[in-house]
Amino acid sequence: MKKSNVDIYQKRINRQYLTLLFTLFFVVITLIAGSFYFRFYRAGITRRAEGNEYDQYYVMITDNYKSDFWQSVYRSALETAKEHGIYVDLLGENLSGDYSCEELMRMAIASKVDGIIVYASEAVSMTNLIDEAVKNGIPVVTLYGDSTHSDRLSFVGVGGYSVGKLYGKQIVNIIKDNRRQELLESETIGDRTQIQIAVLANADTLDAGQNIIISSMQDTIRQENATDSEFEVSIVTVDNTNAFAVEESIRDIFMQEEVPDVIVALNELNTVCAYQAVVDYNMVGDVNVLGYYDSEEIIKAIDRGVIYATVAIDTDQLGTYSVQALMDYYEFGNTSEYYTADITLINKENVGDFKKKEEQDE
Repeated sequence: MKKSNVDIYQKRINRQYLTLLFTLFFVVITLIAGSFYFRFYRAGITRRAEGNEYDQYYVMITDNYKSDFWQSVYRSALETAKEHGIYVDLLGENLSGDYSCEELMRMAIASKVDGIIVYASEAVSMTNLIDEAVKNGIPVVTLYGDSTHSDRLSFVGVGGYSVGKLYGKQIVNIIKDNRRQELLESETIGDRTQIQIAVLANADTLDAGQNIIISSMQDTIRQENATDSEFEVSIVTVDNTNAFAVEESIRDIFMQEEVPDVIVALNELNTVCAYQAVVDYNMVGDVNVLGYYDSEEIIKAIDRGVIYATVAIDTDQLGTYSVQALMDYYEFGNTSEYYTADITLINKENVGDFKKKEEQDE
């Protein structure tokens, strides 16, 4: 009997070992196939894309090429590049299957592109890939997310300190509204209710810029005479493996016994999922969402009072500056280390102006 159990256990181990080997083999084959496909794809587009000849070929790598935010950034980058005889490809858009930023980086390096614009992070794997690209003579510009310890050429993004100040001022307004409401209801000044603030952070993000936003937000609140007893900031980790996982992570917040008074979303997807959850759980007016980006959907939500405010980023500048950094490198041998795009706060007071602008653009 004992021998039989040992045999069964050994067979089980062998099966697990074979499964692991097969999985690793499949991953390697997938990456190799993707690289070869990308090489053929590049060969057909580099020198004669859309019937025109281009002198250089850059790629842009993002975590979600389908989002309105990244599509807007890409359009600006492509338009700027074409004016100078360069083509920019939004890598992943024309590939079958979903690839991570790291996998797309490997494809770009293997294909020896002329420049890489990548949404980076402080992860060691991303730092190593950027350094590998640079060693192979490919300049890299980090976009929106930085890799400060890498050999990247430039970082194009937004000022985290400024973003934090905008969020902080809106939270101060929420605290003041809460004070007035409590005074009206009690007619005396007693212990004030503590405003619970939840900042949504992606699980795979090691982002120093995120810490700057939170620190700046807290400093701004305190500068407006809000005491620590009136607010508390917590960081909620969001599983950003895919859109469904993000939605589930944010909905879990609303399943808790105490739901935050303010939710701060630091990207477009988290913003949309947060306000949809507010609507689905019938908490409009109870939960204030501070969002990121100014898509048509987000603007409409502000107009309806579902989103309290959002930080709009000049995506045209992000795209233009990314290409400009690579062009300056090739022309002058160096470029600026930092490029900062403009930001604007949109809330109930000025959302009408943005709606009129959208209608005029259409």
